[in-house]
Amino acid sequence: MTTQNVWKTYSEDLKRFIISKVHDTAIADDILQDTFIKIHTKLHTLKDHNKLKPWCFTIARNSILDYWKLTNQDFEIANFEAEVVPEDEGHTEKDCLRGILQSLPKKYRDPLFLADIKGLKQQEVAEQLKQSLPTTKSQIQRARKLIAQGFMDCCGYVLNDDGKLVGELQDKEDCKVCG
Repeated sequence: MTTQNVWKTYSEDLKRFIISKVHDTAIADDILQDTFIKIHTKLHTLKDHNKLKPWCFTIARNSILDYWKLTNQDFEIANFEAEVVPEDEGHTEKDCLRGILQSLPKKYRDPLFLADIKGLKQQEVAEQLKQSLPTTKSQIQRARKLIAQGFMDCCGYVLNDDGKLVGELQDKEDCKVCG
């Protein structure tokens, strides 16, 4: 697979996705170009070509996040789905995580997203959300605990002695969140 083949196959879908997030064609073109530079330089590292499409969309998503971070823009977190392209693998942890994140109350989801996904320092998150640093730290920790609890409720995961989630993913029809 060459970069040219990837361009012919996915560039239009990637551009539509990018435009849906930035709402500006010129900016979308720049982000698409950046995405394909990354695809071109890393294509040789892709081990499973069956995962090419989700891989490309992940690079596009990360390029959009880089753009937002560089321009220090605000955006509505609900409009930026964690999973871009559904993989044809059946039921995955990503399905559960998407459902768990969507069920988080906004007051926990927003600080978690800004800190853990956008990469802002907790002090920056507090300033952006116009709240105190202790409140922000508490909300981020609470969100992380709710995610862990979501996996325990959803798929029967448990915490081991080290406080790590362990278990096996249930069949989708047995899953309480995404089933």
